[in-house]
Amino acid sequence: MAQLVIFIANDPEDCPAILEAWEKLGVSGVTILESSGLGHIRKAGMRDDFPLLPSLRDIFGSEEVHHRTLLSVVEDQGTVDKMILAAQKIIGDLENEHTGFLFVVPVNQVVGMGKNRKYMGR
Repeated sequence: MAQLVIFIANDPEDCPAILEAWEKLGVSGVTILESSGLGHIRKAGMRDDFPLLPSLRDIFGSEEVHHRTLLSVVEDQGTVDKMILAAQKIIGDLENEHTGFLFVVPVNQVVGMGKNRKYMGR
């Protein structure tokens, strides 16, 4: 069964090495999102110089610590296990603080992953 791997990297600087390692495993597609956790937003504190109609960037300022969230649908649990090991070789044990957070969700159906990929999930 296909799996969605969701990995939140604490340090964006680790992402290029993780992406390269995953690519060597045959992971053909990863979506990368900039993200930030609630704890980091709270540490950034609230500002008292808000514009009249503030954006989120105005509210939280430019000193906010950002992470990267990597998402990839892979075909089997074996690939997931290899991805976890590869990420931990780069950043260390995910059970340690300030490394990252990874979870996996089963995917029941996949549509639109390109002509050259086999259909997964049915």
